[in-house]
Amino acid sequence: MMWVFGYGSLLWNPGFRARRTVLARLPAYHRSFCMRSVHHRGTPDDPGLVLALDASADTDCHGLALGVAPAEADEVLSYLRERELVSSAYVERNLVVDLADGTQVEAVTYVVDPDHVQYCGGLPLEDQARIIARAVGGRGPNTEYLHNTVAHLATLGIADADLDWLDLRVRNLTMQARDLTG
Repeated sequence: MMWVFGYGSLLWNPGFRARRTVLARLPAYHRSFCMRSVHHRGTPDDPGLVLALDASADTDCHGLALGVAPAEADEVLSYLRERELVSSAYVERNLVVDLADGTQVEAVTYVVDPDHVQYCGGLPLEDQARIIARAVGGRGPNTEYLHNTVAHLATLGIADADLDWLDLRVRNLTMQARDLTG
């Protein structure tokens, strides 16, 4: 079975059929809005933000391991490469993840290239919230991406304090914007 590690939109919109879905932990990486989105959740003139995995020795990222049947692996990998490698800001890696049952598997994982022009690690949360509240790209509003990810993390029982804070702050910002225009 081929495994794919999901930590953002792959949690709620994988775009392929997973034969198995298992809670998983990826050591030494941190999920954050550290990549400017110029295609899916923003534009070149008004970039949004998307989640990416940033290497960080002292933290782990909790998400899902999505198991793909061997007969479907090539098709799924082609689909993921077209989706995730559109601007080369992500790098495809095969990384070991810990499944909830204690076993380890190697999973296709998309991590950010910190040398890529779209990388923006270290942005203050307030700046992230303001960008996410207004950006829209080819796959829709940046707010949708944030809210869907937070909702699915909550359903899975995965805590992420930064994303929870961003979710609330972005809701407040968009409500304020509606009040001013409506």
